[in-house]
Amino acid sequence: MRRLFVHPLDPQPRLVRQAVEGLREGRVLILPTDACAVLAAGLDQKAAVERLRRIRQLDARHLLTLLCADLSALATYAQIDNASYRFLKAWTPGPYTFVLNATRQVPRRLWHPSRRTVGLRVPDHPVAQAVLRELGEPLICSSLILPGDDLPLHDGDEMLARIAGGSEMLLDAGHFGVVPTTVIDLSSGAPQILREGAGSVQRMLGQAG
Repeated sequence: MRRLFVHPLDPQPRLVRQAVEGLREGRVLILPTDACAVLAAGLDQKAAVERLRRIRQLDARHLLTLLCADLSALATYAQIDNASYRFLKAWTPGPYTFVLNATRQVPRRLWHPSRRTVGLRVPDHPVAQAVLRELGEPLICSSLILPGDDLPLHDGDEMLARIAGGSEMLLDAGHFGVVPTTVIDLSSGAPQILREGAGSVQRMLGQAG
């Protein structure tokens, strides 16, 4: 695995470009977010997404997430009403994953097989944001929790030791969180908390609509 050490607040553009080049070549990228480390792959990189699932040992029913720089991708990938949009505006960027009704533009490998929903996330982290803006499109991602583990991997050396494969890359900013995102389901309109994680849920339900 190739490891690139980046500044956590002001990531070096040269290294960000190298990471993006790797994504475009079909590599799986490990990068920090404002919650925990994630495994990420390009939208059109089917083989990379399959490797991501193998690393996590995820079946087709596990919802992967679209990691987005901002909410501009909403119209392309999600169906939401005005109230849900206002809710998303209030809570992004941040350590939250939102489950939304998917449009036909969402790659089928991202759909929940029975519900046609998609997870969407806007991270509040300089490194993740730099990669997304350089790439110019969302990434497919999943929290870096390996089979048998309760917490995400948070040490770069351990990531190198436990994730085999020379085709993967690691953007190491020196610190990775240990708590996944809070997951909120907006697919039926009213927000439902599916998992409490790094994002606070205080006042959240009261701000719906």
